Amino acid sequence: MSAILRGRLVWPIVTLVALLVLNVIVEPSFFSIRLQDGHLFGSIIDILRNGAPTVLVALGMTLVIATRGIDLSVGAIVAICGALACSMIAASPHPGSVSTVMLAVGASLVLAIVLGLWNGLLVSVIGIQPIIATLILMTAGRGLAMLITQGQIITVTSAPYKVIGGGYWLSLPASILIAAVMFAITAVLTRKTALGVLIESVGINPQASRLAGVRSRSIIWTVYVFSAVCAGVAGLMISSNVTAADANNAGLWIELDAILAVVIGGTSLMGGRYSLMGTLIGAFIIQTLTTTVYTVGIPPEVTLVFKAIVVIAVCLLQSPAMQARIRNMRRRRALAVKEGVAA
Repeated sequence: MSAILRGRLVWPIVTLVALLVLNVIVEPSFFSIRLQDGHLFGSIIDILRNGAPTVLVALGMTLVIATRGIDLSVGAIVAICGALACSMIAASPHPGSVSTVMLAVGASLVLAIVLGLWNGLLVSVIGIQPIIATLILMTAGRGLAMLITQGQIITVTSAPYKVIGGGYWLSLPASILIAAVMFAITAVLTRKTALGVLIESVGINPQASRLAGVRSRSIIWTVYVFSAVCAGVAGLMISSNVTAADANNAGLWIELDAILAVVIGGTSLMGGRYSLMGTLIGAFIIQTLTTTVYTVGIPPEVTLVFKAIVVIAVCLLQSPAMQARIRNMRRRRALAVKEGVAA
């Protein structure tokens, strides 16, 4: 039993289940899913759909943190990619054309790759601390997004573009399927190839891995590019879902939700071993928390406090120091019981 409780995913799973149970108690029809016009609807579907951008950003953040890094620029990249795509579609004479949407999406993802290369350059080549290197783009990125949109909220009425974040494929929201495919590809590449081991080795000891022949600079560059691409896809999802690009608010604070999801999932900020499944659970905990706030009827002014309490509780329960204290308390209690029986 104690071995099970020491598992990295135990407390995140328990927290997620507890939040779902709380929602069911307050709203008995919480788990009900209905099929309407060939599309699935329900609270669970909404959590999965609304949590898809956070899952994507947290997915890239996991690999960055595994290399002892951090990426604070993902929120700005979300805004930039959404702004570029919507601006290109709005400026096109054929905004409803599939080719126009594909060109806009492709240009946005290429820009995301360039931004990821910039972050990787600052961290792996120039040697700037990751938090400072990505803070540069976090600050300047919003200005770049504002420059693209010229300070306006760009609204688009393109049906093909709407599919990315607000459409349906195979009865499910397209955003869920996109996030699932990217998660599956990432899991295969990092767990079925040597890439995952190389990322962990760089995170555990960059100098030793370099001396062992691992191209740590290339690995670090790769994870920052991947993080930027994940943020770019999330930006396309968010702007597509609202059919507009808001440079000020798109992806605002999503980097903090992503970092929380990674930490809740059991990945250490010190780098090394990481858990993609833990990140997935952590992202859905964050999204379920948001849903629980409205379901339970918690006042908006204490929403962030409620989220903070839950996150702190999960982090404390899965911290090694807290688990050691709990084990010591159990041992003392068991010893006291034995002494009482002997007396």
